[in-house]
Amino acid sequence: MTSTVPSQTRKPPTQAIGAKIFHWCNIISLFIMLTSGLQIYNANPVFGGRAGLHIPPIFTLGGWLAGGRHWHFAAMWLFSLNLLWYGIYVLITRRWRHRFLGANDFKALQKTQNSQRLIYAWHRIAYTAIIPILLLALFTGIGMYKPAQFPWIVDMFGSWQALRIVHFASVPMVILFAVIHYQLGQKAGGSQLTESMFYKNPV
Repeated sequence: MTSTVPSQTRKPPTQAIGAKIFHWCNIISLFIMLTSGLQIYNANPVFGGRAGLHIPPIFTLGGWLAGGRHWHFAAMWLFSLNLLWYGIYVLITRRWRHRFLGANDFKALQKTQNSQRLIYAWHRIAYTAIIPILLLALFTGIGMYKPAQFPWIVDMFGSWQALRIVHFASVPMVILFAVIHYQLGQKAGGSQLTESMFYKNPV
């Protein structure tokens, strides 16, 4: 006669409503900024001037330069305010202690054999690294948006073209972060964790 021991069921991941709103706002604003930014880019490509590589209209938003700018800056405000309130939320709830890189993460990368611990360490590295990249994107964007009001931003980068190149370079960095963030989330908790960031918590 054999006895069976019921297997432990793993508790489905749950997310606060604030985290869901933050992720949805990020996805929407980043998509609008990317597609409208490509519309702005087509007016005067970063490399090659007006005769440079142009993006097919199907990947752009706005229809023309002014339309692209309107969409781009509207999404920029949504993105910036979303980051601001989430930053305040992280500080108030003290979640920053678990979100960003610490000395223990470096030790984990060097010594631990626990794959889950390594995933968390790499995730905190990604979270920390994206902060200066996002600030750089917003900083250079403001300089391009209001060059007359903030000429010192243009001067910091030497020229208008250099400012455009740095701003343009921040885009693939953000996309790379999104891919890494998604992959690490999949390794940490599978599709349930990823879906819990956007949809109703599983039951």
